[in-house]
Amino acid sequence: MSVKKRGKGVIKMKIIVQNYGNGELEVLEVPMISAKDGLLIETKASLVSLGTEKAMIDAAKKSLLGKALLRPDWVKQVLDKIKTEGILEAWNQSKARLDMPVPLGYSCAGIVREVYAKNSTFKEGDRVACTGSGFASHAEWNVVPENFCAKIKDSVSFEDAAYAAVGGIAMQAIRLAKVEFGHKVGVIGLGLIGQLAVQILKNAGCTVLGADIGKDKCELAKVHGADVTALIGESDPVSIARSISGSHGLDAVIIFASVKSNEPLVLAADMCREKGIVVAGGLIELSIPREIFYKKELEFCVSRAWGPGMYDMDFEQRNIKYPYPYVRWHAGANIEEFVDLIAKDRVSMKNLTTHVYDFEKAMEAYGVVLSNKEPVIGMILKYGARELEKDMKQTKNIVKDYKKAGKEKVSLGVIGTGLFFRGTILPILKNIKEAECVGVAGTRGLSAASLKGKIELNYSTSDYRELLKDEDINCIMILTRHSSHSGFICEALSAGKSVFVEKPLCLNKEQLQEITKLYSQLESDNKNPFLMVGFNRRFSPAVKKCVEALAGNTGNSSVIIRCNAGYIPADSWVHNMKEGGGRIVGEVCHFVDLAQAITNSLVKRVYAVDSGHEKGSFDNMSISLSMENSSVVAIQYTSLGQKAYPRERVEVFSNGTVFEIDNFKKASLFSAKGRKNFNLMGVDRGYKNELMETFNAIKQGRPAPISFEAIVNTTLVTFAIEESIRTGKPVDISGMG
Repeated sequence: MSVKKRGKGVIKMKIIVQNYGNGELEVLEVPMISAKDGLLIETKASLVSLGTEKAMIDAAKKSLLGKALLRPDWVKQVLDKIKTEGILEAWNQSKARLDMPVPLGYSCAGIVREVYAKNSTFKEGDRVACTGSGFASHAEWNVVPENFCAKIKDSVSFEDAAYAAVGGIAMQAIRLAKVEFGHKVGVIGLGLIGQLAVQILKNAGCTVLGADIGKDKCELAKVHGADVTALIGESDPVSIARSISGSHGLDAVIIFASVKSNEPLVLAADMCREKGIVVAGGLIELSIPREIFYKKELEFCVSRAWGPGMYDMDFEQRNIKYPYPYVRWHAGANIEEFVDLIAKDRVSMKNLTTHVYDFEKAMEAYGVVLSNKEPVIGMILKYGARELEKDMKQTKNIVKDYKKAGKEKVSLGVIGTGLFFRGTILPILKNIKEAECVGVAGTRGLSAASLKGKIELNYSTSDYRELLKDEDINCIMILTRHSSHSGFICEALSAGKSVFVEKPLCLNKEQLQEITKLYSQLESDNKNPFLMVGFNRRFSPAVKKCVEALAGNTGNSSVIIRCNAGYIPADSWVHNMKEGGGRIVGEVCHFVDLAQAITNSLVKRVYAVDSGHEKGSFDNMSISLSMENSSVVAIQYTSLGQKAYPRERVEVFSNGTVFEIDNFKKASLFSAKGRKNFNLMGVDRGYKNELMETFNAIKQGRPAPISFEAIVNTTLVTFAIEESIRTGKPVDISGMG
């Protein structure tokens, strides 16, 4: 089955989301997912994870103070942001993060409708169990990474297969407990995952002791095979543990309780034998009682979801497999094994599924969960065979061609509606008259659709091509991950649109050649292409004051630019050369453009060295630029500093004067007349001025504020920096074209 848009309508799907800012829980109708990075799944059943989802909902409903007390790590990040970026930017970013809708659910089952990867082991029509937060959501359609999916046999119902993620969680915790046939194992917390763990442990040939504060849960554990149970508060789990183990204590205790204390951890340690193992699989306070752990020399670990591969971008989103001999039980393998246990009737959900609701009644289902009026163990949402709808309600205002005189506003189509758009660009757009947002596009549809009420839009879509075809839109704003920039730029320019793309322009020479070839062809055809890259710092009040103060006398000047960039883990997408392009192409480009703006010259030669403290990261370097007008620029870019320390500093030495910019918050001119300080009214890195100048240029039919030649030069310089670091030699830009 191929899912396609028909006619002029927009296919819609429904998804359950949580707004972390106001606590609102709702079913949104959003554009159909267009992401093509896994398997397109028609959802048939999904599991409401009571512990995880209820915790998310409760946290979202807390006040700002309550959220701050719950996440002090977030508070520290905000305080650091205030120090380096100012209160306004910190507020905008924090508000945007809180307002981002979070899809609920992480465990579902359905039918594969499209396979996007080559050489896939899946095919259309396969029945599958799916896992993953942000992937296997409570939604009519999901796109899920292949490594987070497992085929299910015809004998396994979709409702049972929807338990795959929680089953995988139980299985991974058990593997960390290193259980063997004949082991005596305790399970503290007999909720949904605890009940599954009891069944899996019995299949592994273990003697199982289940412990919980609920009598009904203890009784259910006996039904699922527990050899003995302990009702905490009425019986003594420690004594029972000794009695079933010949007074030695249990070989391992696995905790699936969810409480805001370390009592389960203390109890587990008391129940264990000497050199036993304690695994924390639930949400408990991890305050380890040293005395008993020391005396018994206990082993302790915290279980992470359903196994190796979780939070590994290569495994999750790039479908890279781990070598079988070395990682036998990764996340995907645990899921496969769990659904196989279901097929063999070794694990049963018969007594666990207490509630089943049609997806259309999802809010009623969550009402039951949140009210606590009746006991819930496993809650399943069922999805009917819903024909893909064409939403014909979409309307577009007819606007004049922007190239004609009298056009009052630039009509924007935005591709990419993530945190940068919400926290930085959107607050600016709301407060300027030069542009209006007509349509927005996001591959998963949710982020774009959730902007309703935050900005006036004609429509949102998951297919960016709708924006390119829209005659009402004259400027495409590209705010996606770096790897997609060049493709979007070429398509938008070819469609006759003006283009604003957030840095970088592209990731490699091949992409640059494609862009320059198209740009030159459009110029030859008198199409007047408009291409602007988001190098915002040159538009900041501080830099404008600098350029004015130096009055163009920047030849043979010396510029020092320092960036305290902050650490980004080596496995981040930013460092991935195919996705983020690395920090030189993705971030240092800002400072190359800044050097151009201050010296009023292009770069002629590059020499760079990097400490290589993390192989291949290229984020702790010294860069020397020789400009065409004989100026010299030194860029010191490091990830080794403290984030609370000011992020950036610029010093310009020229013709007996010195201009100093302190984090784009303060600026000073030192000359023969003495020192002159400029009041800049807080941190301003130039985003608003950049957009204003861009939109005014489009309206008036002028070229982009940064010349295409300068943009290409900046891009070539970033490539030259990497080459210089690798070769240890200076690189002439003239030889890079």
